[in-house]
Amino acid sequence: MSRTIKVLLAEDQSMVREALAALLGLEPDIEVVAQVARGDEVLAAARAHDVDVALLDIEMPGKTGIEAAAEVHKELPGIKLLILTTFGRPGYLRSAMESGADAFLVKDAPAAQLAAAVRKVLAGERVIDPTLAAAALAEGANPLTDREREVLRAAADGSTNAELATALHLSQGTVRNYLSTAIQKLTARNRAEAVRIAREKGWL
Repeated sequence: MSRTIKVLLAEDQSMVREALAALLGLEPDIEVVAQVARGDEVLAAARAHDVDVALLDIEMPGKTGIEAAAEVHKELPGIKLLILTTFGRPGYLRSAMESGADAFLVKDAPAAQLAAAVRKVLAGERVIDPTLAAAALAEGANPLTDREREVLRAAADGSTNAELATALHLSQGTVRNYLSTAIQKLTARNRAEAVRIAREKGWL
């Protein structure tokens, strides 16, 4: 008999997390050994429970699933990482793969597909939603630099350039330049539209 695959579930919505745990629990060879609701709890839980596969949502408090995946990949490279998200955005797929993820699936995929993906990543395969893979290739790489992303992300709440400069420890002129470049690269009319475009593409 094959050994049981130990899975960590990281998902901030308890109803979704419990449903996923119940679905995976029906599989004879899969056991959900740990559940967390925050991205910054993933590494400690993965370490404490000696998991084989970590199933990570993207949007979580503390750290995103992509940031948590990068952390686990660096500290515990033997763990397979599967990103599961509501947001089928091409930029997210790229970021997930760069962070060391082995699989990327959207949440409306059939339950059987999720269990199969867990087994496949453990066997050394990569599993990527084919529609997303095609979209990511068509979309191309994120044109924003890390600093432009940081400034644009901080500007999302409507902060003024002076407030952004204080928060990010930059001069107002530097903030203005980063925002201007980001707006130009995204062919947006203003910063609000630039934020919207970058979010839709998963580039923030």
